[in-house]
Amino acid sequence: MPRVSYRVGILSDTHMPASVHTLWDEIGIAFAGVDLILHAGDIVLPMVLDQLEQIAPVLGARGNNDVGWNDPRLADAQWLDIEGFRIAMVHDMEPEDEPIDVLCRKYLGGQRADVMVTGHTHFERLAWRDDTLQVNPGSPVHPHLWSTRLGTVAVLELTPGSLRARIVRLGEHEGLRNPGVAYDFDGEAVRGLE
Repeated sequence: MPRVSYRVGILSDTHMPASVHTLWDEIGIAFAGVDLILHAGDIVLPMVLDQLEQIAPVLGARGNNDVGWNDPRLADAQWLDIEGFRIAMVHDMEPEDEPIDVLCRKYLGGQRADVMVTGHTHFERLAWRDDTLQVNPGSPVHPHLWSTRLGTVAVLELTPGSLRARIVRLGEHEGLRNPGVAYDFDGEAVRGLE
Protein backbone atom coordinates (compact mmCIF):
# COMPACT_ATOMS: atom_id res chain seq x y z
CA MET A 1 0.00 0.00 0.00
CA PRO A 2 1.50 3.40 -0.95
CA ARG A 3 2.14 5.95 1.78
CA VAL A 4 -0.70 8.46 2.18
CA SER A 5 1.47 11.22 3.65
CA TYR A 6 4.88 11.84 5.19
CA ARG A 7 4.43 12.83 8.83
CA VAL A 8 7.00 14.77 10.84
CA GLY A 9 6.86 15.22 14.61
CA ILE A 10 8.42 18.49 15.79
CA LEU A 11 9.45 19.55 19.29
CA SER A 12 11.86 21.97 20.91
CA ASP A 13 13.23 23.13 24.23
CA THR A 14 12.98 19.89 26.20
CA HIS A 15 15.79 21.08 28.51
CA MET A 16 15.36 17.80 30.49
CA PRO A 17 15.20 19.07 34.07
CA ALA A 18 16.59 16.81 36.81
CA SER A 19 13.03 15.94 37.86
CA VAL A 20 12.30 14.35 34.46
CA HIS A 21 14.35 11.31 33.42
CA THR A 22 12.36 10.29 30.36
CA LEU A 23 10.18 12.20 27.94
CA TRP A 24 6.48 12.33 28.72
CA ASP A 25 4.48 9.39 27.30
CA GLU A 26 2.19 12.00 25.74
CA ILE A 27 4.97 12.93 23.30
CA GLY A 28 5.09 9.34 22.03
CA ILE A 29 1.30 9.33 21.67
CA ALA A 30 1.33 12.60 19.70
CA PHE A 31 4.14 11.26 17.46
CA ALA A 32 2.66 7.79 16.89
CA GLY A 33 3.20 6.84 13.25
CA VAL A 34 5.49 9.75 12.32
CA ASP A 35 8.21 9.08 9.74
CA LEU A 36 10.72 11.57 11.19
CA ILE A 37 11.18 13.69 14.31
CA LEU A 38 12.76 17.14 14.27
CA HIS A 39 14.02 18.66 17.52
CA ALA A 40 14.53 22.41 17.17
CA GLY A 41 17.16 22.67 19.88
CA ASP A 42 17.86 23.07 23.58
CA ILE A 43 17.91 19.31 23.75
CA VAL A 44 20.50 19.56 26.58
CA LEU A 45 21.15 15.80 26.88
CA PRO A 46 21.84 13.37 24.00
CA MET A 47 19.60 10.78 25.69
CA VAL A 48 16.62 12.87 24.52
CA LEU A 49 17.54 12.10 20.90
CA ASP A 50 18.00 8.43 21.83
CA GLN A 51 14.55 8.29 23.45
CA LEU A 52 12.93 10.01 20.46
CA GLU A 53 14.71 7.63 18.07
CA GLN A 54 12.72 4.78 19.63
CA ILE A 55 9.72 6.41 17.91
CA ALA A 56 11.27 7.47 14.56
CA PRO A 57 14.57 8.71 13.06
CA VAL A 58 15.62 12.06 14.61
CA LEU A 59 17.44 15.20 13.49
CA GLY A 60 18.17 18.16 15.76
CA ALA A 61 19.20 21.79 15.52
CA ARG A 62 21.83 22.90 18.02
CA GLY A 63 20.35 25.24 20.61
CA ASN A 64 22.11 27.77 22.82
CA ASN A 65 21.99 25.20 25.68
CA ASP A 66 23.38 22.32 23.60
CA VAL A 67 27.03 22.82 24.51
CA GLY A 68 29.78 20.40 25.41
CA TRP A 69 28.57 17.48 23.29
CA ASN A 70 28.34 16.48 19.64
CA ASP A 71 26.10 14.02 17.90
CA PRO A 72 25.83 13.11 14.19
CA ARG A 73 22.08 13.83 14.39
CA LEU A 74 22.74 17.44 15.43
CA ALA A 75 23.65 20.47 13.28
CA ASP A 76 23.39 24.25 13.58
CA ALA A 77 20.87 24.16 10.74
CA GLN A 78 19.01 21.25 9.18
CA TRP A 79 17.79 21.38 5.56
CA LEU A 80 15.44 18.71 4.23
CA ASP A 81 13.50 18.15 1.02
CA ILE A 82 10.39 16.06 1.68
CA GLU A 83 7.54 15.44 -0.77
CA GLY A 84 8.56 18.50 -2.82
CA PHE A 85 8.76 20.88 0.16
CA ARG A 86 11.98 22.46 1.44
CA ILE A 87 12.22 22.50 5.23
CA ALA A 88 14.76 24.56 7.20
CA MET A 89 15.26 24.20 10.95
CA VAL A 90 17.34 26.37 13.29
CA HIS A 91 16.95 26.92 17.01
CA ASP A 92 16.34 30.67 17.16
CA MET A 93 14.72 33.09 14.67
CA GLU A 94 13.72 35.96 16.91
CA PRO A 95 11.73 38.02 16.43
CA GLU A 96 9.65 35.47 14.53
CA ASP A 97 7.27 38.11 13.15
CA GLU A 98 9.92 39.90 11.08
CA PRO A 99 9.32 39.72 7.31
CA ILE A 100 10.10 36.27 5.88
CA ASP A 101 12.81 37.70 3.59
CA VAL A 102 14.53 39.27 6.60
CA LEU A 103 14.40 35.99 8.56
CA CYS A 104 15.85 34.15 5.54
CA ARG A 105 18.72 36.62 5.27
CA LYS A 106 19.46 36.66 9.02
CA TYR A 107 19.12 32.98 9.84
CA LEU A 108 19.12 30.92 6.63
CA GLY A 109 21.98 32.46 4.65
CA GLY A 110 19.50 34.09 2.28
CA GLN A 111 17.98 30.75 1.23
CA ARG A 112 14.19 30.30 1.11
CA ALA A 113 12.26 27.43 2.63
CA ASP A 114 8.65 26.34 2.32
CA VAL A 115 8.64 25.47 6.03
CA MET A 116 10.72 27.26 8.67
CA VAL A 117 11.03 25.37 11.97
CA THR A 118 12.38 27.12 15.04
CA GLY A 119 12.20 26.97 18.82
CA HIS A 120 13.85 28.93 21.65
CA THR A 121 10.83 30.99 22.77
CA HIS A 122 8.89 28.14 24.47
CA PHE A 123 5.78 29.69 22.86
CA GLU A 124 3.97 27.72 20.16
CA ARG A 125 3.50 29.43 16.79
CA LEU A 126 1.97 28.38 13.50
CA ALA A 127 1.90 31.13 10.87
CA TRP A 128 1.39 31.18 7.09
CA ARG A 129 3.10 34.22 5.57
CA ASP A 130 4.49 34.90 2.09
CA ASP A 131 3.91 31.26 1.02
CA THR A 132 6.01 30.09 3.97
CA LEU A 133 4.81 28.07 6.95
CA GLN A 134 6.47 29.02 10.23
CA VAL A 135 6.39 26.33 12.93
CA ASN A 136 7.52 26.81 16.50
CA PRO A 137 6.27 23.81 18.50
CA GLY A 138 6.71 25.57 21.85
CA SER A 139 8.03 23.32 24.60
CA PRO A 140 6.62 19.97 25.71
CA VAL A 141 8.27 20.37 29.14
CA HIS A 142 8.41 24.12 29.96
CA PRO A 143 5.55 25.73 27.99
CA HIS A 144 5.53 29.53 28.00
CA LEU A 145 8.56 29.36 30.33
CA TRP A 146 6.36 28.05 33.16
CA SER A 147 7.50 25.34 35.58
CA THR A 148 7.92 21.73 34.44
CA ARG A 149 4.57 20.52 33.05
CA LEU A 150 2.97 19.20 29.87
CA GLY A 151 3.14 21.64 26.95
CA THR A 152 2.99 21.43 23.16
CA VAL A 153 4.51 19.74 20.11
CA ALA A 154 3.78 20.03 16.38
CA VAL A 155 2.98 17.55 13.63
CA LEU A 156 3.60 18.32 9.96
CA GLU A 157 1.91 16.28 7.21
CA LEU A 158 3.28 16.45 3.68
CA THR A 159 2.12 14.93 0.41
CA PRO A 160 3.17 16.16 -3.03
CA GLY A 161 1.45 19.53 -3.43
CA SER A 162 -0.15 19.49 0.03
CA LEU A 163 1.16 20.82 3.33
CA ARG A 164 -0.71 20.62 6.64
CA ALA A 165 0.38 21.19 10.23
CA ARG A 166 -0.95 21.39 13.73
CA ILE A 167 0.18 22.35 17.21
CA VAL A 168 -0.84 19.63 19.68
CA ARG A 169 -1.51 20.27 23.37
CA LEU A 170 -0.19 17.29 25.32
CA GLY A 171 -2.80 17.47 28.08
CA GLU A 172 -2.27 18.53 31.69
CA HIS A 173 -0.75 17.15 34.85
CA GLU A 174 -3.00 17.31 37.89
CA GLY A 175 -2.83 20.81 39.32
CA LEU A 176 -0.55 22.09 36.54
CA ARG A 177 -2.42 23.90 33.78
CA ASN A 178 -1.01 23.63 30.26
CA PRO A 179 -0.89 27.20 28.85
CA GLY A 180 -0.36 25.97 25.28
CA VAL A 181 -2.80 26.66 22.47
CA ALA A 182 -3.66 24.15 19.74
CA TYR A 183 -3.54 25.43 16.14
CA ASP A 184 -4.29 23.87 12.77
CA PHE A 185 -3.00 24.78 9.28
CA ASP A 186 -5.18 23.27 6.54
CA GLY A 187 -2.94 24.25 3.62
CA GLU A 188 -4.47 27.71 3.27
CA ALA A 189 -4.97 29.28 6.68
CA VAL A 190 -4.08 28.86 10.37
CA ARG A 191 -6.84 28.69 12.94
CA GLY A 192 -6.87 28.26 16.71
CA LEU A 193 -8.64 25.16 17.97
CA GLU A 194 -9.61 26.46 21.40
